Amino acid sequence: MATSPHRIAVLGIPDVVGFDLAIPSQIFAGARDEDGKPFYDVQVCSLDGGPIRTTKGFSILPGASPDFLTAPDTLIIPGTYVAGPRTDGGIDAELADYLAGLPRGTRIMSICTGAFVLAAAGLLDERPATTHWAHVQRFQRLYPQVRLHPDVLFVDDGDVLTSAGVAAGIDLCLHVIRRDHGSEVANHAARSSVVPPWRDGGQSQFIERPLPETGGNGTAPTRAWMLERLAEPLTLDDVAVQAGMTVRTFTRRFREETGTSPLDWLLQQRIERARHLLEATDLPIDAVAEQSGLHTATSLRKHLRLRLGTSPAAYRRTFRRTT
Repeated sequence: MATSPHRIAVLGIPDVVGFDLAIPSQIFAGARDEDGKPFYDVQVCSLDGGPIRTTKGFSILPGASPDFLTAPDTLIIPGTYVAGPRTDGGIDAELADYLAGLPRGTRIMSICTGAFVLAAAGLLDERPATTHWAHVQRFQRLYPQVRLHPDVLFVDDGDVLTSAGVAAGIDLCLHVIRRDHGSEVANHAARSSVVPPWRDGGQSQFIERPLPETGGNGTAPTRAWMLERLAEPLTLDDVAVQAGMTVRTFTRRFREETGTSPLDWLLQQRIERARHLLEATDLPIDAVAEQSGLHTATSLRKHLRLRLGTSPAAYRRTFRRTT
């Protein structure tokens, strides 16, 4: 039975960050079924239907009328330099009324400083969230009731999701596609926009600081080597030897380049491999665990439960693509 595309309203609030405003339309457009039909209907809107002023000296005329804002399945607030939420914790009455009147069950997302708007509206009270690293201190001062996680690229708290600065909005949109339709669809959307389907680490790797002087001695070749051997029982000693470094030096350089530790990175790659095998093959759960490097079905169940809140069998029922 045919279903209507999931309706996503992108609400531009002057002064909006133009890059952030364009991210959802670009990324979600790449999510399609096997017949090429889009999973999402993304529309850019303003509360009054008029042009949306950006931070860079140009305005955008939204293609949708304010009526599209009435009952979206998902609402996205891109980064904005609007006064009030970013200066004193206040919020425009019309905007506050709109957010308060959203239908129950609406998924709400923010990109970058859009989190200030959600916080000012009380939507992040006592909830985990993130925003651009450069605005963390101001955010914490204005909204101490929010459980801010300043080092991550995005936070998924179920019906409310927030992302860090600018390009982290891409990560969040791909995460939502992955959550809704599985990693194969998300990976296709990423390829369509020529962006990585998953970035490791957190936004701490993008904070202004001197770049590590790695020269030709970076860890990228070793990461590629690890990806070819996910099913093998690799140890930290193994990968450090392959890189020609001491464990201490390798761990330090790896974290500088990726924002995470070698073993955490390796575990994430194994989970991603397992997800792909569950979606794209009929392999038994034990074989998926073995080929992904998680070794046992028990270990696979544990990690999927911790990372995704589901079991391998349930994940496969949800995301297995049939021809």
